[in-house]
Amino acid sequence: MTSLSNLKIVFIGGGNMASALIGGLIQKGAQASHIAVADPFEPTRKSLETNFEVSTGLNIQGLSEKIQKADILVLAVKPQQFKEAAAELAMVFKECANKPLCLSVAAGIRTQDMARWLGHDRLIRAMPNTPALISQGMTGLYASPQATPDDRAHAESICLAVGKITWVSDEKQIDDITAVSGSGPAYVFAFIEALEKAAIAQDLTQDQARLLAIQTVLGAATLASQSTDSPGTLREKVTSKGGTTYAALQVLEQKNWSEIIAQAVAAASARGAEMGKEFGQ
Repeated sequence: MTSLSNLKIVFIGGGNMASALIGGLIQKGAQASHIAVADPFEPTRKSLETNFEVSTGLNIQGLSEKIQKADILVLAVKPQQFKEAAAELAMVFKECANKPLCLSVAAGIRTQDMARWLGHDRLIRAMPNTPALISQGMTGLYASPQATPDDRAHAESICLAVGKITWVSDEKQIDDITAVSGSGPAYVFAFIEALEKAAIAQDLTQDQARLLAIQTVLGAATLASQSTDSPGTLREKVTSKGGTTYAALQVLEQKNWSEIIAQAVAAASARGAEMGKEFGQ
């Protein structure tokens, strides 16, 4: 992992994920004076300036000088806005003596399309998730063949600032990571929501139900992360045949719980691939 203190970083888009990354970067040693953000919404710019003391601009053109001097450009725009932003960046890149590494956090947008729009091929795709907001994120990374070892190290430094990372060698696997960890927090929130409702149905209060559901998921996930046992072994340790947990798991098995999860992840992965084709035109 490289030092963050001297890296010059420009963010295109200043939403929640950009904000999480900026906060993590500064906490890990990046200098706010070396970070700039382009975002069209004034409240977003004001919030970033107030919270992190970074410089901001209304649009890409307004930050052209900083982009030309940047080490890393983080593309944190929505997939449907990516092509338009890339067209603006391509104009700025024409004035760059050394184009920066482009690190994209846009779901579905493929490196081949980025390269075509940007006229630039040192590219890395990142798929972080929302727990990055509390520095507990999980990020999948894929580098184009033209990305250098330094590029990879810089991308690692940025993403490790908000959690853990894993690299893949096949770009298709970024869609799989999107389906598992990118979308995964929503699956967990849905489970917490369902467990809370089930607790209320058993005559517990809403406050009790929420506390029980959240702390149970948090505790179980923490135990799984710290234990040398597999999740399957941990499950078995909680389950006595004929006991209460066994009765509950029997219902989940009868409802094909594992198959439902597998189908959900497959659907999310397929949608990621579709988005690449849809927005890559």
